[in-house]
Amino acid sequence: MAEEQSSPAWGFNTRAIHVGQEPEPVTGAVTVPVFQTSTFAQEAVGKHKGYEYARTGNPTRTALERALASLEGAAFGVDFASGLAAEDAILRLLSPGDHVVMGNDAYGGTFRLISQVFGKAGITWSAHDLTDPASLAAAWPEKTKLVWAETPTNPLLTVIDIAEVAKVTHANNAKLVADNTFATPYLQQPLAHGADIVVHSTTKYIGGHSDVVGGFVATNDAEVDAHLRFIQNAVGAVPGPWDCYLTLRGVKTLGVRMDRHLSNAAAVVELLTRHDAVSTVLYPGLPGHPGHAVADKQMSGYGGMVSFRAAGGRDAAIKITEGTKLFTLAESLGAVESLIEHPGVMTHASAAGSPLEVPADLVRLSVGIEDKADLIADLRQALNSVA
Repeated sequence: MAEEQSSPAWGFNTRAIHVGQEPEPVTGAVTVPVFQTSTFAQEAVGKHKGYEYARTGNPTRTALERALASLEGAAFGVDFASGLAAEDAILRLLSPGDHVVMGNDAYGGTFRLISQVFGKAGITWSAHDLTDPASLAAAWPEKTKLVWAETPTNPLLTVIDIAEVAKVTHANNAKLVADNTFATPYLQQPLAHGADIVVHSTTKYIGGHSDVVGGFVATNDAEVDAHLRFIQNAVGAVPGPWDCYLTLRGVKTLGVRMDRHLSNAAAVVELLTRHDAVSTVLYPGLPGHPGHAVADKQMSGYGGMVSFRAAGGRDAAIKITEGTKLFTLAESLGAVESLIEHPGVMTHASAAGSPLEVPADLVRLSVGIEDKADLIADLRQALNSVA
C-alpha cells in the first residue's frame, strides 16, 4: 500500500514509530490494534469501508505495510506470511522459459525455491559473481528477466554494488531484486541505488525478537505492486493480524537495536581477527574486506552478521558452534539473542554440490544485543577449545 501522511522531514526512527500508526480513531489507542477478525460487515452490497475479507486486507497488516514501505523509501509495500512466501510472489512474475541470475552466494532457501520449485515450472537459473558486473554483462544469459542479489550475502557476507548491477540489469531489460534482510532499511535502501524490488524476511532484524515469521516486498513500480497484491490475495500466503502486530512492535525499535548490533559485532570481529583458531574473518567493516569500499558507499553501517572460517577445518568449526553457552546453536538470525551456526550442515545444506555450496569450515554468527563482555567471553572460550 502506498505510504501516506508522513512528513518527508521525519527521520528513520520517527517514521518507524509513527507512519501507518496514527492513534486509533475510536478509542485513541496509541498502539495499532490487533484486528483479529476474518470478516468485515459491509454497508451495502459491494460497498465496504476498505476491508471485505481478511485474506484480502486487514487494518493491522495495512499499518505494517505502510510503515515498512516508508522505511525502504518505497511507494508500495506488501506483506507475506514468510520471507519465502514473499520471494515466491516475486518469482511468479516469470513465465516458463524465463531465466533468473543469482549471485554465487545466497540463502539456501532462496536457492531451493528457485532451483527445485520454480525449476520444475520451466524457470532456468544460473549463478554469477555479482561483484563483477562487467563479467555479467559480457556473459548475459539469454531470456534473463530477474537478477537476484543479496547484499551483504548469506553466509559469506559478500557486498554487491547495487547501482552497478542495476545498470547491467536494466540495460538488458530485466529487473533487479535486492534481498535487504541482512542490512535492513536502517543501514541500506536498495531502491535508492537502482533496485526495482526489495525483499525481506521480516522474521529477522525487522521483527527482531525470535517470535514471529514474516516477509515483505517493497517497490516503486505500480505494475509490480499490482502483481504482488494479486498473488497475495489469490494465493493467500498472508500474515495474520497478530503476526503483523508483533512485527510492527519490532519495527519501532529497529534503529536502536541495530545500533547495539553494530557495536557488539565490531567487538566480536576484533576478537576473531586476533584469535589463532580463526583463519579468515568475513565482515564488510574490515578494511581488507573486498567489499569494504562498496559497503561504505551504499550502507550506513556494516551490520550485525559476522562469519569466519575455522583454522582447524570442518571439525573445528563444528566444535566451536557446539561449544558456546551464550551464543545459541540455532538457525535464523537478526534477533536480540546471539546465535551461532554451521551453514554447510544447517541453513545452506540445500546448496551442497551446487555452485552455491559454502565452505565446510565456515561458522556464521548473528551477534545479538547482550552485554558485550559476556559475548566476548563466551566466544573466546569456544575458540580456545580448538586453538
